[in-house]
Amino acid sequence: MNPAEDYILNQNEPFRSILLQLQTIIEAIAPNTELLFKWRLPFYYANGIPLCYLNQTKDYVDLAFWHGERFEKYKSYFVSTNRKTVMSLRYKSVDDINDQVVAYVIQKQLEININPFKLIRKR
Repeated sequence: MNPAEDYILNQNEPFRSILLQLQTIIEAIAPNTELLFKWRLPFYYANGIPLCYLNQTKDYVDLAFWHGERFEKYKSYFVSTNRKTVMSLRYKSVDDINDQVVAYVIQKQLEININPFKLIRKR
């Protein structure tokens, strides 16, 4: 099994269910992505470019992404406190997940299609 999938399946509830739900939405919106295990976290890559990553920490799960400053909608859902380049959608239960917001973020990330790590290095 893929180490990224192991990461998801080895989480305690409710985090496993949250991660599985996010995984389902991401793969439905972006079926040609690759789930890799980078920096001990599940990362989705599209066309060799990081799309987003999943992180269970403390009492929540983050769906983290870059380029949030370019998004026009759903800004009130984004968490960016104490971060320079990454924003996230934060979930404490499966019921907190808004499929439309997740779909919007993934679609916008696919449209932008710029490697965030190259931008960070330029700063």
